[in-house]
Amino acid sequence: MKNIFTSLILLLFVSSVHGQYSGQVASNLSQGGATAGSTGAIANLLGPIRDALSKRSFNTEEFQGTPYVSNNFQSTTLYYGDEKIGAIYYRYNALNEEIEIKEQNIEGVGIRALGRDKKIKILNNEKHMSFMTFINLKGRTLNGYLTQLAEGETYDLYKRIHVKFTEGSPAANSFVKAIPSRFSHYTEYYVQKASIDRIDEIPLKNRQFLKLIKVDNNMDLKAFIKENKLDIKKEQDLIALINYLNEQ
Repeated sequence: MKNIFTSLILLLFVSSVHGQYSGQVASNLSQGGATAGSTGAIANLLGPIRDALSKRSFNTEEFQGTPYVSNNFQSTTLYYGDEKIGAIYYRYNALNEEIEIKEQNIEGVGIRALGRDKKIKILNNEKHMSFMTFINLKGRTLNGYLTQLAEGETYDLYKRIHVKFTEGSPAANSFVKAIPSRFSHYTEYYVQKASIDRIDEIPLKNRQFLKLIKVDNNMDLKAFIKENKLDIKKEQDLIALINYLNEQ
């Protein structure tokens, strides 16, 4: 039964890079004689493949930075819900909100895209990372990958790294340097309160954070922050604060 389950999960992955470059959304079923109906059903579960070539190749001399959190593939463990599926290699394209995977970390092995099923999880630095829906400080509802930093009975804490692309501009004349296009990395933190089906971005200022949390023992929380000299702009301090709230 587990082998069948594992096979079904693997069908959530996009086919090799060759299929991506050609603009085709293919699956293992499409190469195994499946009917058009079953192939179409699987295709609905696959991750998006748009402009795959431009996503994965760029001239480093023409750009500053990278769309990836790390350009190298890292080993990880794949889960579906609480079920452990197996070991893969991944890198996160934070510009396109896409996790690229390989079954083997070998040059020439095809790159696939992880399906955006919210039950699919990988380990990112030993923390669960999955595709989720959340609300940023501007009130916009977004979809993307969050990594869980802390979990408790009352609050869960998440981290998001996203990348913004800024177009460069050529030199106006020989006295002015051209401005290269660049990828800029940003880090955001999100919190979810138990029994509330929404994940909100945390404003990285102590006063605004207190307003967002709205706890009954606000004075105790303020005292804890002051006594421990916590600064929620620092990730470890923010984790300590969420852990404290979960212990109350």
